[in-house]
Amino acid sequence: MSDKATAASPSFEQTISELETIVSEMEQGDLPLHEALKKFERGIELSRLSQKALVEAEQKVRILTEQNGEATLQNFAADNED
Repeated sequence: MSDKATAASPSFEQTISELETIVSEMEQGDLPLHEALKKFERGIELSRLSQKALVEAEQKVRILTEQNGEATLQNFAADNED
């Protein structure tokens, strides 16, 4: 992905924040139908962007935690037990 495309894409946090705003506006029920449809369409777009970001983050975590083809994650709670 180019730097230009990355700069144009909102961060995951921005995407979630905008999605929360849209949901709140739509829940109020005061929007005209055409405006509600625009908001719904934008919400779907934001949902897809956030899902894509989560999938990419999960892939990065898997790559970083695999060593020689085997997962190297350990139980966090077990490491902190006294």
